[in-house]
Amino acid sequence: MPVPRRFDRRPPERDTTRINERIRVPKVRLIGAEGEQLGIVDIDEALKRAQDADLDLVEVAPGSKPPVTRLLDYSKYKYEQEQKQKQARKHQQQVNIREIKLRPKIAQHDYETKMGHVARFLRHQDKVKVTIMFRGREQAHPERGRALLQRLYEDLDGLAVIESQPLQEGRNMSMLLAPGKEAAKVDDEVTTAASEKPVAEEASAAAEEPAAEADETPAAEDETSGDDAAAA
Repeated sequence: MPVPRRFDRRPPERDTTRINERIRVPKVRLIGAEGEQLGIVDIDEALKRAQDADLDLVEVAPGSKPPVTRLLDYSKYKYEQEQKQKQARKHQQQVNIREIKLRPKIAQHDYETKMGHVARFLRHQDKVKVTIMFRGREQAHPERGRALLQRLYEDLDGLAVIESQPLQEGRNMSMLLAPGKEAAKVDDEVTTAASEKPVAEEASAAAEEPAAEADETPAAEDETSGDDAAAA
């Protein structure tokens, strides 16, 4: 039996900004279209000034006494505010923190594999928490953990910066790495290459089309000559 669809019956969000006749107070503090202070006026006078200037009367500070209003083109103002919010969201970058765990006596092959994971995370602009796990008598030699973390940082060769120095908590020692300048360069190069790839593929396909047509023409001539020979 099919599951019935659930519809969102919540009403859409309304614009709560009060403009023009929706402003129902006897007096308002009025700001002109150029930002000039026009003082406290009756609401009827403020609406008349807005109408004469072919603008809207917009309540910009409803909590004030009396409320503060301004003369402006509300449609244009609202559009500009939405564009600013979009730009702000675009520039906000979500930062993920990955974690890589190592042992003080890690084998060289395992070390290189783990370092590859750290480098990949940094190139994707993620932060990496590198944790050294001590067991048993290894806890008596925390300097080995610090040396391993320092070696990892140096082997990354500019991909990382140390955001949090090695800190031991119980049996674990952790260091937080953030993407360095080299990681940002690699990320930009990958993005540029990805954007240029479709253009290169289209150019290659366009160059191959005439060659394909040229290959088809002799084949047609060979069939015709073959038919003539059979007829003879």
